[in-house]
Amino acid sequence: TFDAGAYSGASFTSNGKGTKSITLDSSNNSLQGLNSASKFQTLTATPSDKSFFTASATSIAVAGTYSIEVSSLAQAQQLVAAGQASSTAAIGSGAATTVTFDFGTVSGGTFDAGAYSGASFTSNGKGTKSITLDSSNNSLQGIRDAVNAAKIGVKATLINDGSGTPYRLAFASDSQGASNSMKVTVSGDAAVGSLLAHDPAGTQNLSETLTAQNANLMVNGVAISKSSNTVSDVVQGVTLNLNKITASPEKLTVTRDTTTISNSINSFVKAYNDLAGTLKSLSAYDAASKRGAILQGDSTVRSLQTQLRGILGSAVTGTPGDLKTLSSIGVSFQLDGSLAVDQAKLGDAMNNNFDEIASLFASVGKSTDSLVSFSSAGSTVKPGSYAVNVTQLATQGKTVGASAITTPLDIVAGSNDTLELIVDGVTASITLEPGTYSTADALLAELQTKINGASALSAKGIAVAITESAGLFTLTSAKYGATSSVSVSGGTAAAALGLAGDTPTIGVDVAGTIGGLAATGAGQLLRATSGNANGMDLIINGGALGERGVINYSQGYASKLSTWAKSSLDTDSFIAARTDGINQSIADIGKRRAEMEARLVIIEKRYRAQFTALDTMLSNMDTTSTFLTAQLANLPGNQK
Repeated sequence: TFDAGAYSGASFTSNGKGTKSITLDSSNNSLQGLNSASKFQTLTATPSDKSFFTASATSIAVAGTYSIEVSSLAQAQQLVAAGQASSTAAIGSGAATTVTFDFGTVSGGTFDAGAYSGASFTSNGKGTKSITLDSSNNSLQGIRDAVNAAKIGVKATLINDGSGTPYRLAFASDSQGASNSMKVTVSGDAAVGSLLAHDPAGTQNLSETLTAQNANLMVNGVAISKSSNTVSDVVQGVTLNLNKITASPEKLTVTRDTTTISNSINSFVKAYNDLAGTLKSLSAYDAASKRGAILQGDSTVRSLQTQLRGILGSAVTGTPGDLKTLSSIGVSFQLDGSLAVDQAKLGDAMNNNFDEIASLFASVGKSTDSLVSFSSAGSTVKPGSYAVNVTQLATQGKTVGASAITTPLDIVAGSNDTLELIVDGVTASITLEPGTYSTADALLAELQTKINGASALSAKGIAVAITESAGLFTLTSAKYGATSSVSVSGGTAAAALGLAGDTPTIGVDVAGTIGGLAATGAGQLLRATSGNANGMDLIINGGALGERGVINYSQGYASKLSTWAKSSLDTDSFIAARTDGINQSIADIGKRRAEMEARLVIIEKRYRAQFTALDTMLSNMDTTSTFLTAQLANLPGNQK
């Protein structure tokens, strides 16, 4: 029923069109997009003719025009075996055979009819890869499948050339560049070796149909040679994808992408206006209908509105530039509380202070030292300028040989060909290729190839670099810090390599202060653990000890709003408290309603009992009345 503006005993059924809510989630697309500094530092790289090369630019690129001339493209080596009558027939006896691929550079000598003469081969030190053949896979098809299944950086295919012995096995390196030529060593079945063994400096049973070569180009007149057609370390912040040789220099133009930035800022303004409009509509009073919105007068809404305006109305601190407020780029509040963009003023800001706009919106850390880079900052870091002082640079673990090697050195299988070592806490064993090593460089290349190719190390991304000085080998871990180490633990080759009784040195972590307070080092990463910089990570890439400049850290408007939205939705936020209060009130009302309904049932029961008693009494009285009437009628005086 409905009475006096309220329902009693009614039910409510949703129309299925959904509920309405205010979204403050920090994952809002507009905030998330603007919370990244790279969003405001985008540049566009445009070639004069995309058929020759394409390009892309990152935030560290420098706007300008570059001259690009491509004289050759990088390509991967291809080798082809002699033709066979069948692709399924067994090759050799089926004895266990190991086929090992090494990659490196072929230099010197001459090349004719698919083979080298008088050339040398130098391994690139990235490690050898092997497959094993036996009677189950010693056909051309079996070898092809074994190579491809091993994923060793070589693609094997079968080619039918239509001749009397048409089936030819072809190997193609997965990697382009002159340093990725293949050397194939076969140990085991002689027939397999006669087909596949290939040493550019010796016996070559495979024919080279495509030579491994680098891409060669000129950038602003400077000659460049790269192993890949994707060139990303020549023009700062620009990646070139080479497609074909140019007949003359082509132009590459790198410009600031102001359109993307402008669109992002306009999206930010729209997102704010939508949220502010929603808050306003939920708390407004309609004078025409004389009705208030559902949250009119609610203190939570007023608090949200005040906080929003406070964030956007305050200046950004910690940035050294001229742009510190939204109004400095043409974004300002209107009389109705909404934001509007002055496109002309925004354009001027992008033209004159392009590099500063990121600091106005995102969390940005900028270092005054080129060898100190800002990595990240947690939510506890406060905006400001923090001095960096380095008291210890991170180093790499290494070991130095105890004695100089003597060349030429003969490595004999089963005699002096093994080495056991521990790198970054991981133990590995290697076996060197037997043969005579005439120079220290040749031995160094073989040693580095085998160590970096050891599965125990490569599986964990562990590698070493080896250098030689005065006959002494130095093995250095690629890792920095206190967990970086190299030591030789044994092996039959240790003495011959001068590594028996080696001198290991464990690496150390970087040490220093951030903002005048002691920081924690882990490798090259220096992390602030106290003070206003608590949670800031820096990478110290070398340089001198002592004062290393300043990190200027700022939290822009998008960053602040993202943090605000997250904190507003936390379980201990004022919104959560208000929601809990309303839910408790609803629960209390429900409880009181249930109690009232229970009392009404009792009252109804009592009234029904009273009614029944009265009804019974009336019935009895009616019976008595009828009886008395009959009796009175029978009295002698009343008879006619």
